[in-house]
Amino acid sequence: QIQLSESGGGLVQAGGSLRLSCAASGGTFGGHTVAWFRHTPGKEREFVSVHRWPAGSTIYADSVKGRFTISRDSAENTVYLQMNNLKPEDTAAYYCAALKFGTTAYDTPGRYNYWGQGTQVTVSS
Repeated sequence: QIQLSESGGGLVQAGGSLRLSCAASGGTFGGHTVAWFRHTPGKEREFVSVHRWPAGSTIYADSVKGRFTISRDSAENTVYLQMNNLKPEDTAAYYCAALKFGTTAYDTPGRYNYWGQGTQVTVSS
């Protein structure tokens, strides 16, 4: 089983950028669909983006489309989320998640078997 660990969160002003990393240990991301979700207290966990197995296609939530980019490194041990033009409404705890192979329900948290501990992103206005 793989273990996931996020990093890269922090405090940034509106309009700024951050890059989140999701590192896999105990295995690689090969053969896995990997996604980013975010959560703010009192709300449901929200789908942000996914890097799908096997084709590597990417999908984004409408709220981040054109601002966020998901990518996977060549060694398939780290997935990134580049976040540009950040807005206060992007403030949340960000989690990476993975599941073996693929799913059509890529935006459903319950489909994912593996989760990181989360990294906090705070965007000030």
